[in-house]
Amino acid sequence: MLTDGVQLTDQHCHGVVTDTLDRPRFERLLGEGARGSFDSAIGLAVRRWCAPALDLPAHVGADVYLRHRAGLGGPEVAARLLRATGVTRWFLDTGIGGDTENFARLVNGTVREIVRVEDVAEQVVAQVGPVSGVYDMIEAELWARARNAVGLKTIVAYRCGLDFPLRDRPPTSFAPERRLTDPHLLGWLVGLAARIGAELGLPLQFHTGFGDPDLRLHRSDPLLLTDFLRRTAGTGLSVLLLHCWPYHRHAAYLAHVFEHVHLDLGLTIPYVGHRAGAVLAETLELAPFRALCYSSDGYGLPELHYLGALLWRRGLGALVDEWIAADAITAADAESLVLAVAHGNAERAYRAALYPSGTD
Repeated sequence: MLTDGVQLTDQHCHGVVTDTLDRPRFERLLGEGARGSFDSAIGLAVRRWCAPALDLPAHVGADVYLRHRAGLGGPEVAARLLRATGVTRWFLDTGIGGDTENFARLVNGTVREIVRVEDVAEQVVAQVGPVSGVYDMIEAELWARARNAVGLKTIVAYRCGLDFPLRDRPPTSFAPERRLTDPHLLGWLVGLAARIGAELGLPLQFHTGFGDPDLRLHRSDPLLLTDFLRRTAGTGLSVLLLHCWPYHRHAAYLAHVFEHVHLDLGLTIPYVGHRAGAVLAETLELAPFRALCYSSDGYGLPELHYLGALLWRRGLGALVDEWIAADAITAADAESLVLAVAHGNAERAYRAALYPSGTD
């Protein structure tokens, strides 16, 4: 396959748990709900693909897999699976799952930070409270964190939905919240992140599509960002739509009509297991080839990072082979598509942070 051996840039992922995990803890990290399950597409994928990577037969039973995994130890499992992904650049959302330093010890390649903007604001509020000037403090801290980051991320979809009000200024009053949920405050915060991203050349990532039970799925449809995307077009900001399922076709449309929009499929790929190629095909029906980026959105279990890479390679590889066989694409164009999604598109979107001198 054209995807074999291709180096990847994982443009959105999280840290991993290296503790020994019993079955309930492992399965909690295997799904987005209160508990995942081996009786699922991703459970089958773990048993089929991760087992051989840890020197077990394919399709081994779940309990045998977990006993063997425990015997190897969490750090060894994480290092084996993460280093087998073929990822050479990792962009780590440090809002959940750990820091870049600990993650870097487990992987090959470079690790850069994605700063979660709601976390920055909440950390400032926790330190100083709702004092006069707190908005200025939030802005100053976000600027400071952004200068050392590769990108910014918002989880406004979780807090109030992607139909947040667009605000150039913060609300006139501030109610203390441990977890920021006020739509007007969040609208200002996202707008601030967009301005910082445009000035520094840092992409702004949005969680879209499925997630854990805190989310109201219908409010995470990326089409709700249409007004925001109209406003930010031409400002220099790049917008990354993350995960997207079941709205991956909606995200593909937005990337089709807005030049500054990119998307990934993130955790969709390992979660749909053997159906990864079908989701990639649906996304590429309309998304420009320049817009789709690889990511795993792996969190907690290194199996998710590993499956994200492996199933992406298998899914996209089979898809372009099908197109070549149907004379829908040349081998040269197929190779260009694979390299763009694997790392080229991310390198262009994150160029300002990756190459601050302006040279490759």
